[in-house]
Amino acid sequence: MKPQIILIGGGGHCKSLIDVIEMEGSFEIAGIVDQKKFVGQNVLGYEIIGCDDDLEDLFQKYKYAIVSVGQIKSPDLRIKLFNHLNAIGFETPTIVSPRAYVSKHASVDKGTVILHDALVNAEVRIGKNCIINSKALIEHDCRIGDHCHISTGAVLNGGTNIGEGTFFGSNAVSKEYSVFAERMFIKAGSIAK
Repeated sequence: MKPQIILIGGGGHCKSLIDVIEMEGSFEIAGIVDQKKFVGQNVLGYEIIGCDDDLEDLFQKYKYAIVSVGQIKSPDLRIKLFNHLNAIGFETPTIVSPRAYVSKHASVDKGTVILHDALVNAEVRIGKNCIINSKALIEHDCRIGDHCHISTGAVLNGGTNIGEGTFFGSNAVSKEYSVFAERMFIKAGSIAK
């Protein structure tokens, strides 16, 4: 029997993550945790089974959880949720779409999700609780800090270093060996240096 996992956040990113988890097949989705006003509703057929206040009780039944809230303006909510899950004792696995490619010479830390058609090349290091979104290209020797979102179609060229909590927008491109500080916001379509 597959281990059960709960998803923390029921918005658009949750829908993308459900699709990846169903396709990947390692976990059975037990339900979603969201705001109290949404309890009893469902997302793609999965029930919202509780709110943040219920997480300690849910831990008695479920050992795995993943942050399924997206990140655009700020990483703060994802960081708060990730830290809370780990403080309770949940395991926050790495989830990789079977349609993504991750080099055997790359490393991806816990709680990170890699969505459809992303490509992660050799000697890449990705931190905890990151989103590597659909069709993102992470070239050799890149370093991505914890709690980052590399958005759809973004291109990180070789040796790029992304500081913790940074949002790198859709179709943005980094020059080789660029360095980005923590919590930067790189807008969609930009050429970033």
